[in-house]
Amino acid sequence: MGLRADIMTGSGAVFSEDVLKIEVHGPHEDYLTIIDVPGIFRTTTQGTTKDDMAMVRGLVKSYIREERTIILAVLPSNVDIATQEILELAEDYDKSGERTLGVLTKPDLVLEPSAQAAVCDLVQGKRRPLALGYYLVCNRGPNNNSIEQPELDQMFRRQPWNDLPSDQVGIPALRKQLSLLLVEITRREFPKLLREVGDQIRDCKRELDTLGPPRQDEREQRSFLSHIAGTFQDRARAALAADYNADAVFDNDELRLITCVVNITDIFSADFQQEAHSRRFENIELSESPSAAETPDDLSSEVEPVVSMIDRLRDLLEQTQIDDITPEELVELDGIIVHPMFVPSPQDDVATWINDVYLHTRGLDLGTFNANLVSLAFAEQSQKWGDMTRIYMSRVIITLHRFIAAALRSVCPEEQPRKQVWSVILESLVERYKAAMAQADLLVEVERRKKPYTLNRQFNEALSKARGHRIADLLRPRARKDTRQYGQMQYMVNLDDIPKAAENKRNVEQLQEQIHDILRAYYSLALDRFIDNVFQQAVDYHLLHGPLSPLKVFTQDWVINLEPDRLEQLVGETKAAKRRRSKVVKKIDDLSNALKILKT
Repeated sequence: MGLRADIMTGSGAVFSEDVLKIEVHGPHEDYLTIIDVPGIFRTTTQGTTKDDMAMVRGLVKSYIREERTIILAVLPSNVDIATQEILELAEDYDKSGERTLGVLTKPDLVLEPSAQAAVCDLVQGKRRPLALGYYLVCNRGPNNNSIEQPELDQMFRRQPWNDLPSDQVGIPALRKQLSLLLVEITRREFPKLLREVGDQIRDCKRELDTLGPPRQDEREQRSFLSHIAGTFQDRARAALAADYNADAVFDNDELRLITCVVNITDIFSADFQQEAHSRRFENIELSESPSAAETPDDLSSEVEPVVSMIDRLRDLLEQTQIDDITPEELVELDGIIVHPMFVPSPQDDVATWINDVYLHTRGLDLGTFNANLVSLAFAEQSQKWGDMTRIYMSRVIITLHRFIAAALRSVCPEEQPRKQVWSVILESLVERYKAAMAQADLLVEVERRKKPYTLNRQFNEALSKARGHRIADLLRPRARKDTRQYGQMQYMVNLDDIPKAAENKRNVEQLQEQIHDILRAYYSLALDRFIDNVFQQAVDYHLLHGPLSPLKVFTQDWVINLEPDRLEQLVGETKAAKRRRSKVVKKIDDLSNALKILKT
């Protein structure tokens, strides 16, 4: 404890907050703890300091504030009681005085009659009374160790001590009062003590739960990690099925995986359809009939709910801070994800642009155009596809990456094994993210670089419809208006006018219109096909449900195939954890034994 052998000389402390504990065991011993604390002093002496003074005072306070403690205020009879600070401290923490006993010692050193009278007044409650009173005892001194206690108590038969109440003088009287007081406090505190012991046992068990199952050997380690991997897969399956009632952990938005991916995909689809083309196509359907110009409100009322939903999804995406990459994520996903970038809006000069493309690629073609022209125009029109797709894929990968991290935290609260597992599976996760991004890049390359071709009948339908719209637009000035049929505006066309409809157009003008309509029809089909392919192949197959999905890196099969050394490295308990577990287990055992004793 570092205490001095002699307080006057030598090195070391005079007082210590350490406890020197002596346990006495035996079949007839009482369950009782006696704590002897140093006496409070107000002035320093040789060998003591002000720090010692504060330490002693704090030590005394720490014990007497406990409601189950009986305060024995031991006071020498030969000093002025007014100078004894312990009574004031006892009053502060035991205001009713129901657990404070005054013990007056050294009566044999009180020789003056007036001093003896003052001691008698204390015992009789005439001066500074205590609720439980004062008890006068005489103990052995340094020079009378051989004297038995009954012989010491003979002094109480002499004046003035024999006039005092017999139940307040001598050690037997003090022992009897202490026994009664102990019984009373025990009766009062017993229910509370039972609750406290039970609460401590529950607290220890909760602490033990945070350590997880014991992981001392390979069997325990493999079982522990296998259970975590199995629970992780359960969470992943529930998250992919949107089964958020499966566990309360899904209140965390990061764990609502499929919902986040679908929302991101909806925004991607809406943005792609509105912004992915370099130039806006001519909307030749608008000139089909005047009724189209008369019903913008009807069209907007149909579109408005969709636009409103997309806007709400954008707000939700911003709230989830999907584009706010943390430094850790940036390091882990370096070279895979891209940051959101500015995507310019489509331009309105499509006719001029097609004319320039045609003039730069024309040959000796009679009424036709170079077949490579559509390929060149499509590549130009789709030049933003790569950037927009990589932004979309980056958002999905970040969402998935955060889900895996959050799911791992939910199934493995203990930081040390969780970090070890994360560091091991991270390499495989990154490789699978790269494979998904590579698939998306491949789809972009295939769509943009191959010769435009499709077997989809909708291409011919769209192209024929566009040609019909153009002819109708040319015939409309010559048509006769008729409102008698069907209650709406109708156009009556002379069949002889149809062959003449486009006869005034130059070859170049007609070729430009053909190029526009072919490109528009093909682009529309390619765009829908591409959006579906990116989601189905790059996202759903590579990232979510495919056999090489990142969600299938941390599985029970992976745990089974781990080498014992690797297993020990991942989830083996540290020495500190082992000591902590042993300490908590022992405390639970001790408290459980104490609870049994209390209930008997």
